[in-house]
Amino acid sequence: MRPVIPYVTAALLFGLGVYGVLRRRNAVLVLMAVELMLNAVNLILITADTTATSMFPHGGQVFALFVIVLAAAEIGVGLAIVLQLYRMRASVAVDEVPLTEETPATAPVPAGTLAAGTAPTGPAPAGTDREGAR
Repeated sequence: MRPVIPYVTAALLFGLGVYGVLRRRNAVLVLMAVELMLNAVNLILITADTTATSMFPHGGQVFALFVIVLAAAEIGVGLAIVLQLYRMRASVAVDEVPLTEETPATAPVPAGTLAAGTAPTGPAPAGTDREGAR
């Protein structure tokens, strides 16, 4: 068997996976595209193991098993994230996921007043306590 055919097939699978990751908006389809890329890597590992002689017999097959385990873990975690995203936003579109936490703009504090959450310095006036009325 010529090793060119599996290598070309793996390159096409990997390219299709990269296209899917870059163009898809649905998170489930993005996960499927990542799986295509991992399967392309598995095909390359197995082909290299069968065509090349190395110090480690069946090393490509062992690495392929590690990639399969990694893919299973990635799918488990990825689907859990997708389900949580759907529960929070009722959509699994990756364009709608906020990447940064937006904080509301605060008005500047006028001079001579205390900012929210700060304690006054110096001695307290007579008859008051710092915690407020009880």
